[in-house]
Amino acid sequence: MSRARAAVLSGVGVVLVGVAGLAAAGLGGGGGTPTGRSTLPPATARIERTTLVETQKVDGTLGYGTTGTAAGAGGRGVLTWLAAPGTVVSRGRPAYRVDDHPVPLLYGSLPIYRTLADGTKGRDVLQFERNLQALGYTGFTVDKTYTAATAAAVKRWQKDLGLDQTGRIAPGSVLVAPGEIRVAERKAQIGDRPSGPVLTYTGTTREVSIALDVQYQRLAKKGAKVSIELPGGGTTKGRITKVGKVATAGHGDTPTTVAVTAAVDDQGTLGSFDKAPVAVYLTSERHANVLAVPIEALLAQPEGGYGVQVVEGGHVRTVPVETGAFTEGKVEISGSGLAEGMSVGVPK
Repeated sequence: MSRARAAVLSGVGVVLVGVAGLAAAGLGGGGGTPTGRSTLPPATARIERTTLVETQKVDGTLGYGTTGTAAGAGGRGVLTWLAAPGTVVSRGRPAYRVDDHPVPLLYGSLPIYRTLADGTKGRDVLQFERNLQALGYTGFTVDKTYTAATAAAVKRWQKDLGLDQTGRIAPGSVLVAPGEIRVAERKAQIGDRPSGPVLTYTGTTREVSIALDVQYQRLAKKGAKVSIELPGGGTTKGRITKVGKVATAGHGDTPTTVAVTAAVDDQGTLGSFDKAPVAVYLTSERHANVLAVPIEALLAQPEGGYGVQVVEGGHVRTVPVETGAFTEGKVEISGSGLAEGMSVGVPK
C-alpha cells in the first residue's frame, strides 16, 4: 500500500469501523442476499463514473525567489541614495546613486568586470550593446565589438543621465541583473563607501519554493500543474518551472531534498503575501473513467477487505469491492455487478 493511500485510510479509519458496526447490526452481511426494508441504510449515494486524481501535499514558501546582491566596485565615491525595499527597478532606472550619479540597471548575466571602450571585444560588449539598443540608442551595430559608433551612442546616454560624457563604461557604473528587480534589503547606508554589498534584490514575480523530499521527486515534472493553498484558506493554481538536479542531504530526521520552483498563474490571487508558508498539492496519479463512491460508503468486512451496500427496490445487499484511488472524499471501486448510477448506503 502506498504512503499516500495509507495516509488516506488512516484518516477514514473511524468511519470504516463505524460502518463495520452497522454491518454487524444487520445492514448487509455479505453473500449478496437481500435483507428486509427495516434494514435500509440511513442515506444513499450514487455510484458515479469519473476521473480521480491522487495528490501529495508538500510544504512550500511563497516569495519573490532567489536573492541577488548588488556590490559596489572598489569603494570609489560615496553612496548618496539607495532605492527603498520593495522598490521595483527596470532597465535604465537607477538602483542607487554614487556621488549623486545614478547607477542604472542593465539586463544580463555578465557583470561589468572591465572597462568597455573603443576596441573592446567580447560577450560583455554584446550584452551591453543589446541593452543600449533596448534603451532607444542607435547608430551602432549590435555585436561583440565596441566601436567608435558605440562610444558615440554611450556619450548620448551619459548626457541624458547627467554623467560625464566619456564614451566608456567602467566597472561599478551600472548594475547587471537577469531582468527587472525588486529591492529586498539595503545592505549599506547613505554616506557609506560602495566597497561591499549595497543592497539585495529579487525578481518581481512571486513564486513558490519547495524543498521537496526526494521520495516525491518523481511527482515534480517541469510544466506539471499544481494547486497552492494560501494562508487563510484560499487556493490558486500554478505550474512547476524548475526542478533541481542536485539533492541536499538531510540530517537526523530531516529528509534529503531537491529544490523545486512553481510559478503562480494569477499573481492577483496572492494579495500581499511574501515569505509566507503555503501547501502545495502535486499530482501523483490520474485514474480515468473509474467507478467511485464516497469513502464513507465502504464497509469493513469481517473476513477482511471492503464492501458496499447496494440498495435496489427497497432491499440491501453487500457487494465485495476492490479499492483503488482515494482522493477528495471519494474512493475508486470495482466489483461484480457494480454499475454507474446504482445506489449505495452511506451513514448520515
